[in-house]
Amino acid sequence: MSELINNSQRRKDLLKHMILQLHEGVAPEAIRARMIDLMSKIPYGEVVEVEQELIDEGLPETEILRLCDIHTQALEGHIDLSGMKIVPPGHPVDTFKQENRELMKVSDELHELFSKVETEITGQFSEKYHNALKALFNSLMDVDKHYRRKENLLFPFLEKYGITGPPKVMWGKHDETRDLLKNAINALNMPGNFTSEVMKVKIELYLHPAVKAITDMIMKEKEILFPMALDKLTEAEWYDIYRQTSEIGYCLYDPKTNWNPQGVKIAEKTSAEEGTINLPSGKFTSEELLTILNTLPVDITFVDRDDKVKYFSQGKERIFDRNRAILGRDVRMCHPPSSVHIVDQIISDFKEGKADSAPFWIQMHGKFIHIEYFALRNERGEYLGTLEISQDLTDRRTLTGDQRLVSYRKKEEKQDKAEMIMNKPEWLDPVLIKISLDARPLLAQGIHPLERVQNECTTLKQGEIYEIITPFPPAPMIEKMTAAGFETHSESSADGMFHTYFHKL
Repeated sequence: MSELINNSQRRKDLLKHMILQLHEGVAPEAIRARMIDLMSKIPYGEVVEVEQELIDEGLPETEILRLCDIHTQALEGHIDLSGMKIVPPGHPVDTFKQENRELMKVSDELHELFSKVETEITGQFSEKYHNALKALFNSLMDVDKHYRRKENLLFPFLEKYGITGPPKVMWGKHDETRDLLKNAINALNMPGNFTSEVMKVKIELYLHPAVKAITDMIMKEKEILFPMALDKLTEAEWYDIYRQTSEIGYCLYDPKTNWNPQGVKIAEKTSAEEGTINLPSGKFTSEELLTILNTLPVDITFVDRDDKVKYFSQGKERIFDRNRAILGRDVRMCHPPSSVHIVDQIISDFKEGKADSAPFWIQMHGKFIHIEYFALRNERGEYLGTLEISQDLTDRRTLTGDQRLVSYRKKEEKQDKAEMIMNKPEWLDPVLIKISLDARPLLAQGIHPLERVQNECTTLKQGEIYEIITPFPPAPMIEKMTAAGFETHSESSADGMFHTYFHKL
């Protein structure tokens, strides 16, 4: 038995055999017991190698994804981390770990609330309990930035070292967790009676699975991902990740220490060098071309004929995350596993000449996003690559009438500027304004008008409008009234005041 335990290849073969048994339907508990009994301790690198080998040998990534939770839970606490490198404060792995500690604190608070469901949902405590759950799950939603940094910054370097399977599996688990969190938030926002019985069902079906998915991923990172990544990446590569981390942001944690590794040369930020680019219909300097591309009101990403990301624009307000770490990356690695087959189909159709474009549109964060892929071909019809164009069409979809060039003139007043880009909603009829509140006197006394507005809005009849006048846009109030089912609209007047309207549906 000791010979088996101490032999790396036999240990990996055994782990692979037991994962395949799970694939064939052997009871998970029986496999878990055998893993614990036979494996004792297994080096973290061997777990990664086994997952990669199974994918290379043809086991579908979707099946690895399904089995991932079973075999990682079985191995929890039985993976040997004695060889893991120690990182200093501020290092990207240290930041990931600090974020995980904060996520675990939120998880612990939620589990404590879950256990108090019967005692807390009584009378005056019911709303407080409900709001506490919502606040904690809103905090957990911040994990998306943690996952995006892994997907867009860390995974590309692992792929460079030939480690493609485990990142794909982990990305798939990210997407599952994102869906579970959305389901949990939706469950907490469901209307109806808020009783302990209803809450117990929501906890079992929606809330607990979401929390468990996050804590399971923390274990996978601690015992497999981070040790393996520290073995592979150089200090220069980690520093490249470090320098780009702020572009995506942090999860529940703000690093207190800057990390400046010794002996790593800092690459100068690339800029457009002077030079002329001659085209059949004109010419640019490289600086002019860069400025034009970054000024266009769209996101542009270019994928070359070999399916590698070669360029992306850097406009002021990007729709989707893009970092320099994706340059040279296979485009399939830039998409979640659930959509890779669509990307494959589009590229295949473009290369075979079956299609020249592929449009999509989605609703995201209250915005209408249009995405279209275009096949790029030269004059001989040869495929050069794919151009992805993404743009926010939310405001443009509301345009009506004409805005003619001859009617354009510069205007100094804020109201005039707003009217050039915004149309009043059809429901905003002055006749329907039943209550108008000038909130400036209240604000001058330090009184927030939100509670008064909420109470007075309950007296409105369907179709009636409430108006409030403030010296600044009341963004939190607009958010709360929108969540309460009111249509909202805000605009500035010539005197600099903001008039905000709440329309009762």
